[in-house]
Amino acid sequence: MEAAAPTAADIAAESAAAEAVLKRLQLTITRKLDGLLQGDYLGLLPGPGSEAGESREYRPGDDVRRMDWPVTARTTVPHVRQTIADRELETWLCVDLSASLDFGTAKCEKRDLAIAAASAIGHLTVRGGNRVGAVVTNGETLTRLAARPGRNNAHGMLRRVALTPRAPAGGTAANAGYLADAIDALNRPPRRRGQAVVISDFLTDDIVQTEASDPSWERPLKKLAVRHDVLAIEIVDPRELSLPAVGVLTVVDPETGAVHEVSTDAKVRTAYAEAAASQREAIAGALRRAGAAHLRLSTDSDWLLDIVRFVAAQRRGRSRGTTR
Repeated sequence: MEAAAPTAADIAAESAAAEAVLKRLQLTITRKLDGLLQGDYLGLLPGPGSEAGESREYRPGDDVRRMDWPVTARTTVPHVRQTIADRELETWLCVDLSASLDFGTAKCEKRDLAIAAASAIGHLTVRGGNRVGAVVTNGETLTRLAARPGRNNAHGMLRRVALTPRAPAGGTAANAGYLADAIDALNRPPRRRGQAVVISDFLTDDIVQTEASDPSWERPLKKLAVRHDVLAIEIVDPRELSLPAVGVLTVVDPETGAVHEVSTDAKVRTAYAEAAASQREAIAGALRRAGAAHLRLSTDSDWLLDIVRFVAAQRRGRSRGTTR
């Protein structure tokens, strides 16, 4: 028997519940993290600006380093290139809510942790006229939410992220490159220098297969990091790293819907832990090669504390003249 379709009242109740959770989350994040990201935006340079603007005739006292030689050559009159001050930060979130994130054995599901991470980044960056937008994928569909300034717009965007429908079991298997497509959507159209945050477990078919050299999402992530400051937030669950000794365990692959029975003896648990460690190292290596900062959040840890520690480490690194 098919489940009844949700009514308007059910959708309204779910929306109200999500809004209440996000309001409480905003208050918690503001109190614990407010100010830690201020002044750390790559691309916000002091001075008159860094974005190219229109040209005008040279005047005594202008910086000769801004000479617009092509215009000068065409008009035979010295011209300088004006610049536009880049005073606002534009942050784009790529949120992966595919079937593999509908899993959790600790405090919450990975999906809930991904939404919480998106809320944290959104509430931290949407201030002073900054804009926040998002690209959300559930493995089947791709949704783009326009970047707009203001906390009310950010709150509405995060509510729409939280209400993204779950993909049916096995639906992601038909679109193995869904994460690469979502990341590549952040590259189109080209935007001025800003911040991009990719939130995912990065468990695509090509990273699972040991014979694959590079995951499909590595190339678009490299392209994204050429112009933007990229942060990759990896979502993990402790059961993805090790198995408990519980005898025969029935497991379901949320991406394909396949069901397997696994005997959790010592040999299997050891092999599983080694394979999981190798898989996570492959993900970390791909993120390093792409030039993205890497933050790992687990469903069994205090994710707010993990974000605080990460931001503090970033600040210390940049104060020593490094960017990662």
